[in-house]
Amino acid sequence: MRLYIIRHGETEWNQSMRLQGQTDVALNEGGRSLARVTASALHAVSFDLCFTSPLSRAKETAQLVLAGRAVPILEDSRIQEIGFGAGEGRRVRNAAREITDPVFYRFFHQPEQYVAPEGGESLDELLARTGAFLEELASRRELMGKTILVSTHGAASRALLANIRNCPKTDFWDTGVPKNCAVTIVDREMEPARWVIREQDVVYGM
Repeated sequence: MRLYIIRHGETEWNQSMRLQGQTDVALNEGGRSLARVTASALHAVSFDLCFTSPLSRAKETAQLVLAGRAVPILEDSRIQEIGFGAGEGRRVRNAAREITDPVFYRFFHQPEQYVAPEGGESLDELLARTGAFLEELASRRELMGKTILVSTHGAASRALLANIRNCPKTDFWDTGVPKNCAVTIVDREMEPARWVIREQDVVYGM
């Protein structure tokens, strides 16, 4: 099994540096354009199936990448973005892109100390649901040998990789927040049974 894990294309909230979380923000034209560039770069990949976050920015990214192909696209809430609760829509960076909000400074720079705002989701909860998604894929014999697109989000994609790497929360972000339409390729090996990261955070057309 091979997974192509993609972060969604750009949105207006990405551009204005607002926290999106589970707020359903659509792609902007730049995001759609980059998704089409990614589709062109992946045109030779024979996808069998796609799982997408139900949020429209991820779902439209999947649809654009797979445009013209008869590939089933299935929604799975376990790979939607982390919920920020009362923090959604908040601008937490200044004009220099420095994070000024202490809660979200911890989220991005000291994730082991992050405490979610009211109504939000913890990193442990995000890691648990994305880990359950990976475990289910690995257990489904009919998916062995398949090539699967996984269209998701910044923190959710990092949670998938954190589960694969089995790393402490201090290393959750690894190389940082993935760029819009960044693609990571992961293989499921059988002997021994494990996930292996082959390529990480490739952005086509940049």
